[in-house]
Amino acid sequence: MEKLLKELSSDGQTGYSVPETDVPLSELDKILPERFRRLASADLPEVSEVDIRRHFTRLSQLNYALSTQFYPLGSCTMKYNPPVNERISQLPGFANLHPYQSEDTLQGLLEVLYNLGNAFCEITGMNRFTLQPAAGAQGEFTGMLIIRQYFASLKQQRTKIIVPDSAHGTNPASAALAGFEILPLKSEPDGSLDPEKLKNILTPDIAAIMLTVPNTLGVFENKISEISRLAHENGSLLYYDGANLNALLGIARPGDLGFDIIHINLHKTFSTPHGGGGPGSGPVGVKKHLEKFLPLPLIEKTGFHFNFDYQRPQSVGRVRSFYGSIPVLIKAYAYILALGGDGLRRAGEQAVINANYLLSLLNDMLPAPAGKRCMHEFVLSAKPYAKKGVRALDIAKRLLDYNYYAPTIYFPIIVEEAIMIEPTETESRQTLDTFAETLKKILSEADENPDLLKHAPQRTPVTRLNEVEAARKPVLHW
Repeated sequence: MEKLLKELSSDGQTGYSVPETDVPLSELDKILPERFRRLASADLPEVSEVDIRRHFTRLSQLNYALSTQFYPLGSCTMKYNPPVNERISQLPGFANLHPYQSEDTLQGLLEVLYNLGNAFCEITGMNRFTLQPAAGAQGEFTGMLIIRQYFASLKQQRTKIIVPDSAHGTNPASAALAGFEILPLKSEPDGSLDPEKLKNILTPDIAAIMLTVPNTLGVFENKISEISRLAHENGSLLYYDGANLNALLGIARPGDLGFDIIHINLHKTFSTPHGGGGPGSGPVGVKKHLEKFLPLPLIEKTGFHFNFDYQRPQSVGRVRSFYGSIPVLIKAYAYILALGGDGLRRAGEQAVINANYLLSLLNDMLPAPAGKRCMHEFVLSAKPYAKKGVRALDIAKRLLDYNYYAPTIYFPIIVEEAIMIEPTETESRQTLDTFAETLKKILSEADENPDLLKHAPQRTPVTRLNEVEAARKPVLHW
């Protein structure tokens, strides 16, 4: 167990030295009001530079990371991201810019962002993108604002959004935050929608249907053409949650499937680290009839000059500060240029191949409610082990002992004891084989010694937590 810095502290140790100041000194009590001054000296650890360096290096080695472990985290597309894209985003020509510089001094960056928007249009089949939203959920919210503004311009009172029960949790939240009423729709066992059920709830007050394709069980919505026809005949819009776009890269475009509006999770599909609350980016793309409602400003090109366009009276306005998560957008652009159209398609195809290969290794161990074929991810159920007292949570925790990050569990909620796995295109066959063998071993342990799994993990710095207590009484400092 790694000690705390306070435990490593020793009187007189120091990790820094600074030269004597060569400017006049002033007494602190003369320049800083008393209410801002400490009553006692700060109780800081006294540690040498080498001990600090070793301490934080050891801590970093306790983390689970894509550079050290396989991350089979379903729904989140935790794939390996090339470090070269990080380097490109940190080039001085990008990193040293200020967001409020004049347009004339930002021409290179504006060209990158303009071209990136066009690339997203080509990849998704949309007509125009905003790069402003800071994350997928904010992209959803922005999309809902655009939908609301669209129907307001038509003077139509459409107050409801249809959200399947297999949708991502942020879908109903984003729609509700934008002022819509949520109308849930029960999906089929494989997570898909039945057009007949949809037809029964399509009324004149339905503004849009929010869909994820492939859905959260990793199944392509094979009746999407019929769903699109029904929605548009009703005057409603079709919204695409881009969380699973990785499966369609270069293969199918949401715009060609009938979607009117889409958000993309760059941190899931286009080479940006994912986790820790960020960094993220959720660009929103729209078809022509919704373009006038996009957030301000948009980037326009006149000849060889790029500029911000604020002259859009029907825009929903700005949705975040500045012009987007610039380093994230640069990484995405570098990724797209490096792979090109053919490379993006190969990435999508390999993601599907890897998922189906891993599913073929695992579906005899645990039932797969959506069947033995999938797109980029799949869902297993640990329900057969519940009679032994072993839950999906126990299996996921035991995987930590074998140096794997745990897969997504208990989502989607329509599958009991769900274990959701997405191998992504960046993992090798050897990695997938080893993971499958490990899961097989864990299930044997569940048969022979279920108590072992109930007390997992045992080899990590922190063992099993009380999840309820940790959520309600978090220890935020030591």
